[in-house]
Amino acid sequence: MNCRWIVSVPVLGMLSAVLTFPQSNALSRKYTVYDLGPAGNPFSSGSSVNNRGVVVGSDTVSDGGSPTSHAVLWYGDLFLDLKQIADTRQPGLLGPNSAAGVVNDSGLVLLGGETLLQDPNNENFCAYGTGLQCVAMLWSKGILSPLPNPLGGTNSGWGWMNSRGEVVGYAENTVRDPECLAAAPNGTGPQILDYDAVIWGPAPGQFRRLPPLPGDSVALAFGINNSSQAVGISGSCGNTVIPPGTAGPHAVLWERDGTVHDLGSFGGTSNPAILGVGNGALAINDEGVVVGTSAPPSNTVNQPFLWTKKKGMQHLSLLPGDVVGAGLDINNRGEVVGASISPGGLASGTPSAVVWQNGTEGGVTDLNVFLSPSSSFVALLTAFGINEKGQIVGFGMTSSGDIHAFLANPCEHEDGDESAATGTRAAPANLALSQSVRRMISGRLGIAK
Repeated sequence: MNCRWIVSVPVLGMLSAVLTFPQSNALSRKYTVYDLGPAGNPFSSGSSVNNRGVVVGSDTVSDGGSPTSHAVLWYGDLFLDLKQIADTRQPGLLGPNSAAGVVNDSGLVLLGGETLLQDPNNENFCAYGTGLQCVAMLWSKGILSPLPNPLGGTNSGWGWMNSRGEVVGYAENTVRDPECLAAAPNGTGPQILDYDAVIWGPAPGQFRRLPPLPGDSVALAFGINNSSQAVGISGSCGNTVIPPGTAGPHAVLWERDGTVHDLGSFGGTSNPAILGVGNGALAINDEGVVVGTSAPPSNTVNQPFLWTKKKGMQHLSLLPGDVVGAGLDINNRGEVVGASISPGGLASGTPSAVVWQNGTEGGVTDLNVFLSPSSSFVALLTAFGINEKGQIVGFGMTSSGDIHAFLANPCEHEDGDESAATGTRAAPANLALSQSVRRMISGRLGIAK
């Protein structure tokens, strides 16, 4: 196999360059897995990777008080703490906690973070438990720009960003809704205000609302493609859980003109009493293929799906013995990444980072089969993002018990070099995860989704 690490170019200006990569028709891959660290850090996560190999996510920083989450960026040997840069250049803008969710090929970074302002409704919208307001922001060439909320509410959150610079997410309005969840299993709440799915951009100041399905009162947008089709969740404030571990009654797709479509389900609906159970469309590629998670009629678990206009919603396979999962990202080759989780789900099950390389036809591959004997990882737990080269990012557990971001680089096979068999579990099904690790996983699993 010929596997190569990302070339390190420690020049910030280079992040704005766009590089086009040749496409491969190979559907079976092997991977070399890298621990992104930082060394000695108890928690980091990779959320997305662009086509130049720039990775963004978050890590945990302890500055004498309680640990906080910082938005961070990796590029080869380069590591940037975006929170520290913001504190130096724009002091007073960011509060203690933030996380970077998306980086596009122009080097534009989408992140979500707290401000230093108290939430007047004490909603805990970001699930950090600080009582501070939360906003979506863009980071460009070292400068942060909060995205406006013309709807008049206090908080906003991010979903995804396309190559045109359009950002989808969700923003509170001014409607005080007594049906909103007083507390959700992911730690958010009490929710006081309704919220709308929105699109910011592509020009500065541009903003539009994406309507929920008829009869629904709230919506969340998580994915957008380069044709401006968006996907997310539609529901009511009483049956929809905002991220992390999001879920609602309806997985939906919005066309470019804002027309909304219900994508269907596996027969179930949302169950706000169980973390992550419900329906949600989480990502869409330029072919209009959608991935996400949906509940069967029992409303006690949720399972990964792939949706096409021709075939509708189809199951994506789980690893043997697993009962819960989600497709979290998809590239234009149709490669899907996400998690397959053992019984217990997000709350107590063991997640495995997985890739579906040929949609519903190709089965599921556990990325743990590619860990070498010398790897610092005990298990890869969730894959959050994949680019057009097939590079995958997520987080895993190290031998020291830390949770670290990983980058899985694909290797093209030489003749006669067969890939690992799909459907094989490599990570221990009964992996011993401490309660603190489980809190980090459930709290970060799908920060934006």
